[in-house]
Amino acid sequence: MINNMKEQVLKDKTMRFAIRIVNLYKFLIENKKEFVLSKQLLKSGTSIGANCREGDFAQSKTDFIHKLSIAQKECSETLYWLELIYSTEYIKEIEYKSIYTDAEEIMKLLTASIKTAKANLKLTTNH
Repeated sequence: MINNMKEQVLKDKTMRFAIRIVNLYKFLIENKKEFVLSKQLLKSGTSIGANCREGDFAQSKTDFIHKLSIAQKECSETLYWLELIYSTEYIKEIEYKSIYTDAEEIMKLLTASIKTAKANLKLTTNH
């Protein structure tokens, strides 16, 4: 279902973001000995891109929207874990702002992609 530039950008950004999340997870467990919050962050942060990839092979436009909506929820959860990890002083402000900004950008792309897909779905169902 990925057929335009915006979707490719989303795919690339979510992969790079997942790599950052994995690296942050490794830092948290190795250097901060934090195992609970970091595991939650790892799950939600890597799930964003995985759900976008599932959307590549969606069975319908509705299924595609559903996969991106799950990715959007996972992104929201990731933002929560990042806020909590920063607020409990496991990471510094500069690290937090950088990765949080990336997550916000992905959220905006997901929201725009879902809106576009819903609009396209309405166009095809009204004809």
